[in-house]
Order: sequence, then structure tokens, then C-alpha cells
Amino acid sequence: MKPIEIQPVIMAGGSGTRLWPLSRAGYPKQFLILAGNTSLFQQAAQRLAALGDAQLQVAAPLVVGNEEHRFLVLEQLREIKAEPSAVLLEPCGRNTAPAVTLAALQAVRAGQDPVLVITPADQTVIDAEAFTLAMRQAAHRAADGDIVILGITPDRPETGYGYIRCEGEQVAAFVEKPDLATAQRYLSEGGYSWNAGMFVLRASRWLAALKDFRPDILAATEAAFANAQQDQRFVRPDAKLFAAVPAESVDYAVMERCPGSAHALVMVPLAAGWNDLGAWEAVWQVGPQDSDGNVQRGDALLANCRNTLVHANSRLVAAVGLNDVMVVEMPDAVLVIDRKRSQEVKTIVEKLQASGRGEQLLHRKVHRPWGWYDGIDHGERFQVKRIQVKPGASLSLQMHHHRAEHWIVVSGTAEVTVADKTVLLSENQSIYIPLGATHRLCNPGKLPLEIIEVQSGSYLGEDDIVRFSDTYGRA
Repeated sequence: MKPIEIQPVIMAGGSGTRLWPLSRAGYPKQFLILAGNTSLFQQAAQRLAALGDAQLQVAAPLVVGNEEHRFLVLEQLREIKAEPSAVLLEPCGRNTAPAVTLAALQAVRAGQDPVLVITPADQTVIDAEAFTLAMRQAAHRAADGDIVILGITPDRPETGYGYIRCEGEQVAAFVEKPDLATAQRYLSEGGYSWNAGMFVLRASRWLAALKDFRPDILAATEAAFANAQQDQRFVRPDAKLFAAVPAESVDYAVMERCPGSAHALVMVPLAAGWNDLGAWEAVWQVGPQDSDGNVQRGDALLANCRNTLVHANSRLVAAVGLNDVMVVEMPDAVLVIDRKRSQEVKTIVEKLQASGRGEQLLHRKVHRPWGWYDGIDHGERFQVKRIQVKPGASLSLQMHHHRAEHWIVVSGTAEVTVADKTVLLSENQSIYIPLGATHRLCNPGKLPLEIIEVQSGSYLGEDDIVRFSDTYGRA
């Protein structure tokens, strides 16, 4: 018997605003290590790869994400020795229904019709075996033509999730986030599950359902996909056409319309210690709690605290006499919030956006495809960065209109081009890059290169870069 073809689809968009200041638009929660030793995105990829058996043949994952995260996707997959079949890059956010449609169109373009196993990239699962068994069951049902949604078996009256109401295995209705009394009634009555946004169906089944329920989304997404540009693993839908796609979620566009229609929806229950880590409250719930209910990560000292989370990233954080409080410390920002109001962190992010501040976009330490830089000090007309370049990597050939730079090699070997001259620098050697000079930094060695960069000038913003050539297509 020929194995069922499984196409994992990982939804890796989103900015994770409720986990600020750890999660930021440039490095959101799905790429962070919040539970275990790998990122949530890496965990999702590993869980889906484990679905294969004698009856299920699992392909390399399709990843749907944002243009600015494309190198994070490739790097994190490389770290777990995985390769994507393609990375579909959304030019702008249009919610999950167009994103899934891009994945379905990519999956059928070679004439195949695999079973799509679609999951967000920002969730955690404690019981991997239970997850595998439930997903395999869902995949077999989907191969026979069903649309299958995974329903999380609730273990508490949760007000932060939407619910699925079932009659037997058939989904009867979707229910919005309830108040506490209603959530308690759902738990006592039974027949209700949390909606985790994971579903399984053939690619053609999704396209047919979308054609019936939202043909406008299908037509607009097809137009953007038909004019896509492909660059190795990256598939870029036409930006102008994709911006015209109606923004809608999978649930509103299709799933909530299925009950009572020709596209009946069935649910497979999942009891696997699932959590979407949507806010700091959820991080506290899944963290290792001490006898007083405290969770601490990093260099933290707690005294006479109860049900408190302290997440220290760069220095000692001491807390005394706190009850039901979250403290999250980063090098450039500290969050202190009532544990029961952790959903309201997004209001701080909105204030940061409105004021034009950068703390909602990037961390002090910024990852780039060639390595990273850390802004360790700054003042009027100067800035100091610590820069690490991966072995064999290079920055773009560039120049700056408003600043000069001085580079000091801390470790490794630097190949530096300034104008028409190229020199090799070793530890403790330095070089000056005049304002307006064309220059490039490369690491020709087999070990990471680390330098200290001192910038001086009238304007030190990251947008003062003119790129002439670039290995990563940013010129």
C-alpha cells in the first residue's frame, strides 16, 4: 500500500507582542527558547517530522513567514539538521487564511495533493507521543477526505482561548473566548475543547472549501502566487497583489462555516500538555515551579515571594515579598506586571509604537544572517557595538553618509576591504573606516570573528547604509 503523503505546514508569522520585552517584532516568540533547549519553531518542526511511519511519508516542511525573518527560519532549521521544502514569504500580514492558501497552492503546484498538517510555530507540547498519535489519526482521516481540527482537552476553565463544541466527533460550533463562569460551565458539561489552530486536510480540500466560502480570498491569493518570484528556497508572492488579499483568519474564513455545510468538520482530541505560550501567565504555568509557586530563569534571587515569575537575561534580579507578579529583565527594558493581567502587555507595545520608540522592534542584540551585533553603549555622536561574524560569512559591501567607524579585532581573523585595498587583521589589531568610504568586513577563518566597532558622526541610525553588493540579497 502506497504511503500517505504528508506535507507539514508551519505558520511562523506573528510578532508575539504579549511576551514583550523578550519577544519583539524582529525576533518574535516562535524563534525564542521558552521551554526546553530549542526554540518553539524548532520544536514544531521536530514534532511534525516525527509523524512518519510505514503508512505516512512526511515531506520537508513548508514554512510560511515574514520577509524579515527569512534567515532566522533557515538558520534555526539548519541547527536541527532540517531543510525546508520552501519558505513562503508574506510581503505583509494578511492573517492566517491567505497564509494557508499560499501553502496549499505551493503543495499542489507539481500536480500532487498531499495531506496538509498545519500548525502554528509558537506552541509547546509536553507529551510528544500523545501529539504524534493524535496527528497520525487526523492524517488518516484527512487522507479519506475529512477536514480535521485538533481540539485540546481542557484541564481548567480558561478564558483566554476560543472553544470548539462537538456532538460526538462532529464539530457543531465554534465559541468565542468566554467569561470565567461560562468557561467553568463548559468544563463541567463536557463536549467543549480549546481551539489550538491546528488542522489537517488535503490541499485540494482547503482550496475547494475556500472557493465555496471566500472565493475573493482564493482568487486574490492565486493572483499573487501566480506572479511569485523564487530565490532558492524562498518564494515571494507579488507584493502589490498580496497586499490586496482580504485579511482573514482560517477560523472566520472557513472553519466556522463548515458545520452544517457540505464541508463537514471532525475533531480529533489532543491531550498532550499543550500550551500556546501566548502571554507571560502561560510561561509561568509551564515553568518549573518551586514550593511557593515561583518560576525563575537566569540570575534571579527570590525571598518571601509566591506565584511569581522572574525572567533575568543580563544581570542579577532580586525580588522580595512579591505575590502574583511577573518581572522580565532585558538589557534595554524591564517589565513588571500583575500576573493576572499579563494579556495587557500588548498595550505597552502599542504605546512604544505610537511614540516611535525602537524597543518594540529589536533587541539590543540584533541577529543578522552573517552573525549578530550588540549595541553595548551609545551617547551623543557616538555608538559602540560588539560584532560577531560567522566563519566564512561577510557583511555587505557598503558605505555610510554620516558616520565613520573604527574596528578593533578581539578574536579571530578579519578580512577588511576599504576602497580598493584589502587587509587581514588579527587579534588586537585595528583599522579606521572614514566617512563615505566603501568597505566590507569578512571572516575568512574557521572560528567566529569578534570585533568592537566604535561609530562616530552626526547620525548613527541603521538606515544610513548604502549597499553595493550583498551575499544575502539585501543590496
